[in-house]
Amino acid sequence: MILEKIEQLLNEVKGISASNAGEIEALRLKYLSKKGEINALMADFRNVPADQKKEVGMKLNELKQTATERINALKEQFSQEDGLNDDVDLTRSPYPISLGTRHPLTIVTNEIIDIFSRMGFILADGPEVEDDLHVFTKMNFAADHPARDMQDTFFVEQNPNDVTKNIILRSHTSSVQARVMETTEPPIRVICPGRVYRNEAITARAHCFFHQVEGLYIDKNVSFTDLKQVLLTFAREMFGADTKIRLRPSYFPFTEPSAEMDISCHICGGKGCGFCKHTGWVEILGCGMVDPNVLEQCGIDSKVYSGYAFGMGVERVTNLKYQVSDLRMFSENDVRFLKEFESAN
Repeated sequence: MILEKIEQLLNEVKGISASNAGEIEALRLKYLSKKGEINALMADFRNVPADQKKEVGMKLNELKQTATERINALKEQFSQEDGLNDDVDLTRSPYPISLGTRHPLTIVTNEIIDIFSRMGFILADGPEVEDDLHVFTKMNFAADHPARDMQDTFFVEQNPNDVTKNIILRSHTSSVQARVMETTEPPIRVICPGRVYRNEAITARAHCFFHQVEGLYIDKNVSFTDLKQVLLTFAREMFGADTKIRLRPSYFPFTEPSAEMDISCHICGGKGCGFCKHTGWVEILGCGMVDPNVLEQCGIDSKVYSGYAFGMGVERVTNLKYQVSDLRMFSENDVRFLKEFESAN
């Protein structure tokens, strides 16, 4: 009886076929698994009379080998057919990969950082949600200064009893300078890049948020001449060796004396155009010698140390460098606009 069963299964496995991997696995389980039909026959082998064991054993081995070879052949055939139906042609040229680009503001910020880093400035960072103490008070703003008013500043939390405890979105990165001066012994030479916020109407030339890079240098015997030379070096590194600068007297609560710095228009070469309002000059930053009150507020002896500070809007520098007419484009996430800066990376 067992020989008849073996012969029957042998004929079966010689003719098995499958159309997918699931059917092949089902055949493997039916014939070759621990609970399969061939294993069941091997379990019955102990009951075969001694004089038949050799013949039955040889037939069982033939059955198992045939089933194994047939199922392996089906697997290989199915694998080859699956490869032929694959849509991926490994011999063809690869599909073009669309690479992104750095944002133009990031490109310019990194360039500014690189220029000042080569002049010995190190990076400093601070929170965007700040207290009035570091944004205004330590920067020599009077308690009733209009910059504390909601017309200029976004308030997160107001304290009616102590204006210095108001929580606001910083309106300049000078707050980082204050924190550095509080915790660092001079000499200090830092640049402070970051995003700032002001309550302004959004136009082609202004936004409610923008990016700044401010610089601070505190040491003994620092002069305005040192400031002018650093800014001239920066302007020529950023806009070209022929760039000229001019300093106009101005007012900032945290510097005295103070100045606005203009550069010769990068677009018209100083001849006059619409961008520079036909003056040949474009304002790019404010600067000045650190007011002694600021030093004292931050715990630095103003009789021993002096210093200078400057601050620029990254959008303004980017506008000038890449001739972008509307700064709102920087935050609209238009991929067509951003692709124009692929070669600037």
